This record gives sequence, C-alpha cells and structure tokens, in this order.
Amino acid sequence: MSNDFYTQSVLPHSGIIIKICRAYTDSQEDFEDYYQEVCLQVWKSRDTFRGDSKWSTWIYRLSLNICLTLIKKKKNNRQHTISENLANEGTEDNKAFSEESLNQLYAAIKKLSEIDRAVILLYLEEKTYQEIADIIGTSPNNIGVRIKRIKERLKKLLS
Repeated sequence: MSNDFYTQSVLPHSGIIIKICRAYTDSQEDFEDYYQEVCLQVWKSRDTFRGDSKWSTWIYRLSLNICLTLIKKKKNNRQHTISENLANEGTEDNKAFSEESLNQLYAAIKKLSEIDRAVILLYLEEKTYQEIADIIGTSPNNIGVRIKRIKERLKKLLS
C-alpha cells in the first residue's frame, strides 16, 4: 500500500475502521488483525469504488463486510480458544481498549446481534437514518425503530 494512499484515503477514516473492528473483536490481537485486513482490502478494492456513495460510506460497508467475513472464518476454523483469549486479556498495553466506560459500552454492543452492532456504530458515528439505511440495505423508518430498540437494550445491559 502506498504511503500517500494510506495517508490521504485511509487515515482520515481510520476512526470508522477502528470502531467497527473493535465492535467485532474480543482481543487486541484480533483487533489489529481485523484493522490490518480492512486497510489492505481498502487498498486492493480502491479501483472498484464507483462513487455512488461517499468514500466514508464505502469504507463503512467494506469494513463491516470484512469483519463479518473474518468472524465467519474464525468460527469455521476454530483457531482461537476461550483460554487463549483470557490469557491475552489485560497483558498488553492497548490504546483502543483503555477507557473503562468505553469498554463497558463496547462490551454491551458486543452482546447485540451483528446487524444491530452495525446500526448502532453508524448511529454513534452520527450518520443520518438515510445513510444508515443505505449502508444496511433497509428503509430509514426501519432504522429509526431499530435504533430506539437498540438504545433500550443497551440501557438495560449497562444498568
């Protein structure tokens, strides 16, 4: 990946990639792998961007699809065991997982279904209902109802 492409096209949207990768991983090692894979796929797929949507929307879609694909591969391969994840937790200095309240929020978000995770992450990124609907592939009204239900579930999980 060229340094210019990364600096100009990926780095400004790294927050999007970080949020999505973090929501779909349980360890720092997985987070770093997912982040790296998303960045690589953005670079590889850059020529397929047609401009039908914003670059940031395309990054969201790509990041989400890659994370979901990696989760399926991980489940199918059974490469990581629970004991390995527990052994690695808390032993590494980690910027992405440092704030306790943020950790609690992400822990609650991880208890949601995969699609609900995507919706709430987009909502937290201050995307409009229309933008979220375009990314998820549903109607803005459906997104509004979903967000209301997700907020209620998160309140229960956090209290």
